[in-house]
Amino acid sequence: MFYVIKLASETLTERYNPSLFSYFYEIFPDGFIVVEYNGRIIGFIIGVLTSPHSGRILMIGVSPKHRGKGMGSRLIEELLQEFINRNISYVDLEVSTDNEKAISFYHKHGFRIIDHIKQFYQDGRDAYVMRRLLSL
Repeated sequence: MFYVIKLASETLTERYNPSLFSYFYEIFPDGFIVVEYNGRIIGFIIGVLTSPHSGRILMIGVSPKHRGKGMGSRLIEELLQEFINRNISYVDLEVSTDNEKAISFYHKHGFRIIDHIKQFYQDGRDAYVMRRLLSL
């Protein structure tokens, strides 16, 4: 868990209480996925079930020196498959409106913007809600 928390602090702009990571793992361990390289965690994704028919991606992070190698795609596809296996109809996530790279990444994986939330983040930035419908 320590390495995921460390990687989150290196890759995400928001700072999270470390106990959140344990909490998310406890409520949905199958939604807590890591990718390793040479025995070190270089990426992670955390998702949860929000209802019997919906899921949410809470965080995704890949070590900067391992980006652009398909690790993020591998993580998101593995989590989406987990949701499909549980008959989830759709998955939501929030992304900062100024994070064009992430928005493009999520578009590439079938997510579409469905809403805009003002001052979603602690620092006052806005967020888009993005959704992907899952075919069952």
